[in-house]
Amino acid sequence: MQRNSFVFTFLVATVLCVVCSAIVSTAAVILQPRQERNKELDRKSNILRVAGLLGADEASDGAKIDELFKQIETKIVNLETGEYVTDIDVDSFDQRDAADDPEQSVPIPPEEDVASLKRREKLSAVYLLNQDGKLKTLILPVYTKGLWSTMYGFLAFEGDLRTVQGLGFYQHGETPGLGGEVDNPKWKEQWEGKLAYDDDGHIALHLIKGTVDPSSPEAAFQIDGLSGATITSRGVTNLIDYWLGPDGFGPYLEKMKSGGGNDGK
Repeated sequence: MQRNSFVFTFLVATVLCVVCSAIVSTAAVILQPRQERNKELDRKSNILRVAGLLGADEASDGAKIDELFKQIETKIVNLETGEYVTDIDVDSFDQRDAADDPEQSVPIPPEEDVASLKRREKLSAVYLLNQDGKLKTLILPVYTKGLWSTMYGFLAFEGDLRTVQGLGFYQHGETPGLGGEVDNPKWKEQWEGKLAYDDDGHIALHLIKGTVDPSSPEAAFQIDGLSGATITSRGVTNLIDYWLGPDGFGPYLEKMKSGGGNDGK
């Protein structure tokens, strides 16, 4: 066969494509368990950080993360009723897959979709840190639409279920230096100690334009807005309004409060 013929060139190109495809496919299969493991460690480390069990910049190996995470109890909650679901394997439950599955999710009416999610999962994982038989920290998985992306994170409450312990996002595509400042440690520090509800039990926590005046009587319910990122800031406020409201974790939180913060049954 002539090396400069069309048939020879076509055969060489075909063989190269097949070989390269086989290499990529094999690598994807071989690396999949490691990818899943890293994904799981990332989820756990973010939960530990928002719970204050792992420093914001503290690097840690998988063994330490697994050891620290033994303090966390994972439960599955029916968001509509606020009750725990016990016939679900918490280790295999994938909340984000559930949110995309029509059988495991529900559409959100436009007038109620303040976080621009369109659908939400029927069941959600929640993470509890107990101490001396009492709830010390409750961590909720939350997400909302920002300017460019859906922002996924965790919101942690102290045992009174009113005081915020922290908020952290582990995935988003917001503009670095603007909306991306949701990752700024100084901005995140503001959340600790803020109150999510007013004295009447209404959701009151929100981002404001500019910086919070610490002498203001409303300061306990306010977070600095993200400079130059109005839509991202609004998205974070919408996250609070939706996930603490009646269509999010509202029913579960009410059950927790009525049970003294120890049981959502």
